[in-house]
Amino acid sequence: MLNVTRYHGDQDKEYVGFATLPNQVHRKTVKKGFTFTLMVAGETGLGKSTLINSLFLTDLYRDRKVPNAEERIGQTVDIIKHTIGIEEKGIKLRLSIIDTPGFGDAVNNTASWKHVEDYIDQQFEQYFRDESGLNRKNIQDNRVHCLLYFISPFGHGLRPIDVECMKALHEKVNIIPLLAKADSLTQAEVYSKKLKMRDEIKQFGINIYQFPECDSDEDEDFKRQEQILKDSIPFAVIGSNIQVDSKGRKFRGRSYPWGVVEVENPIHSDFLMLRNMLVRTHMQDLKDVTREIHYENYRAQCIQNMTRMMVQERKRSNRSATDFLLLSFQLRKMQEVLERIQEQMQQSQTGTC
Repeated sequence: MLNVTRYHGDQDKEYVGFATLPNQVHRKTVKKGFTFTLMVAGETGLGKSTLINSLFLTDLYRDRKVPNAEERIGQTVDIIKHTIGIEEKGIKLRLSIIDTPGFGDAVNNTASWKHVEDYIDQQFEQYFRDESGLNRKNIQDNRVHCLLYFISPFGHGLRPIDVECMKALHEKVNIIPLLAKADSLTQAEVYSKKLKMRDEIKQFGINIYQFPECDSDEDEDFKRQEQILKDSIPFAVIGSNIQVDSKGRKFRGRSYPWGVVEVENPIHSDFLMLRNMLVRTHMQDLKDVTREIHYENYRAQCIQNMTRMMVQERKRSNRSATDFLLLSFQLRKMQEVLERIQEQMQQSQTGTC
């Protein structure tokens, strides 16, 4: 590496200009825009739609038809994609929300997460094909970057379907578990359920999204915020699209006979922490982990399977060639035997005459 030290001239002459590289990258990225794909899963009635609308200040489900009890019994898992464009201070984000209505609603929920798993794999497969094609300039990244998994607050921890689903998906997508409808629990209940769920996640070997480790040179405030995030899993959340007016102040929340719940009040829920984590602090890391770990695992598996198929095909081809040579040799031997028999028959006929 060449170190250049300038001793003469003013400061402008000593300035080469590569310090503006971050600005160049920033301008190019802003012009191109950003993409993020978020999937939500959990049984009906846990407030998934409301939370998504609250997180991104939008209404994605205005035309939704809520199935009745009879329809839900026989309902299969659907995959519904909503894509919206959001712009904030000149920054454009193409946000895709993947909803999974019908998940966990049937009488028999065996392998009900298979539809979710298949969808995630299909997006990996499409990206792999596009990446391997000739025109790689405008590849659309539809890979699922994050899965918000909603857990019912009314049980005694994780249900069997929660365990099986997260174990089936944890090597394919960043899972962030959420304790839904936190306003139905007391603060003591929220705390005890979080501890129990964290223990069960560890006990069953479920790999949820891991927040990146802080560098040693990070400031103490940043390290403290990261530790708070880690200690808050699963996030206890509340959603609401209703503006509540209380004591001359308007905010999104829910009004009950015993009081008012504020969605964005850190004392009442982890909603604000979840939104800041998803949008302000860890969106890029979620995309990086998807690309560098989950997609690379899928890509390596694809290449390994393709290599195995090629080796098997080559062996089959070699075996076919060997079989052909053996058959040819046997046919030639049989032909020689037939020729000798014909020769003997002709000689015997000649001798008889």
